[in-house]
Amino acid sequence: MATENHCCSGRQGPLDHTPDVRRAAVTEARLDVTEHEALVADSAAGAVVSFAGVVRDHDGGKEVARLEYSAHPTAGAVVEQVAADVAANARGVRAIAVSHRVGPLEIGDAALVCAVAADHRAEAFSTCAELVEQIKAQLPVWKRQEFPDGTDEWVGCA
Repeated sequence: MATENHCCSGRQGPLDHTPDVRRAAVTEARLDVTEHEALVADSAAGAVVSFAGVVRDHDGGKEVARLEYSAHPTAGAVVEQVAADVAANARGVRAIAVSHRVGPLEIGDAALVCAVAADHRAEAFSTCAELVEQIKAQLPVWKRQEFPDGTDEWVGCA
């Protein structure tokens, strides 16, 4: 018995426009994954992928008590440009939102949050991953890690 796959019949083709960048920010405010997911919500999207980079309790074999991110004054413009560039190269993506936090952060706090809405999961996952990689590579932020013994260490671009 032959079966036909009608899962995509009548579906419009891939988007032929640049996705909306609904947030691209560097902020001292706490970051919320759910808020970023809501920002990219689109009734035509079949997938929403989000990412939260959180402060962990160790680095390089040393216990970390907390950290602080500092940003170059151009960081806001850089995150906007990175988001625009990633959006311009995305296919099948409806919307993007990304924020990086600066200031003091505790263990478990989100430092980087991204959300991507796309027609299908593959595009959502790949675009979210590319957004994270480009933010990590280009955003001029530095972190000062504080250790339980009272010492600290500056680490280059995050």
